[in-house]
Amino acid sequence: MKKLLYITCNTKPEILSTSKSIGREFVASFLENNKDVEVNEFDLNDISLPKLHYKYFKERNSLVDTESYNALSLEERANVDRIIELSKEFKDADIYVLAVPMWSLMFPAPLKEYLDCIIQKDILIKIGPEKVEGLLDDKERTMVYIQSSGGSIPWLLERKINHGGTYIKDIFKFLGIKHFNEILVDNIGFTKEEHDKAVEKGKKEAKALGIKL
Repeated sequence: MKKLLYITCNTKPEILSTSKSIGREFVASFLENNKDVEVNEFDLNDISLPKLHYKYFKERNSLVDTESYNALSLEERANVDRIIELSKEFKDADIYVLAVPMWSLMFPAPLKEYLDCIIQKDILIKIGPEKVEGLLDDKERTMVYIQSSGGSIPWLLERKINHGGTYIKDIFKFLGIKHFNEILVDNIGFTKEEHDKAVEKGKKEAKALGIKL
């Protein structure tokens, strides 16, 4: 059974969130056309993300060994366990759906905290003396990045303006995810007519992509 990890990052309920409503449209369409899929979904504002305290690492992206782990307090060990749990949960998935708003030309901070948390040595990455490489090329994986924004993003300037989308594409390509799909729902923040038009267009794109994948 394939696993779909659906991650949002907005404290608004789905009915008020453009990114969440478009994300839901994609997930519903995908599940309608792919029956044998297990879905795990959460909003990053609703789950516990451990702060990456130096005590949890023997070096960056490399968690403590058994001896150092046993020397930690019960709370600290629980945080290390949580980091491993989140990282393995991510690796187990086959399809990733990220639905987020654009904030300050980027995505909201909890998503970066989450990525820093899960990208750990010997789970998502391999660190050698001469290079670092991703470990997610062991099977076919697909990323769907859905982003809403108040203003318009001209495609000619996308890499200069859409830092969130370009970062997500680059980091997951590095990790080994071969297939990347992007739905940009922009120009939603001025009039109701513009908002409704953008949302409708985004939902159509999401439904079509859900059928295609």
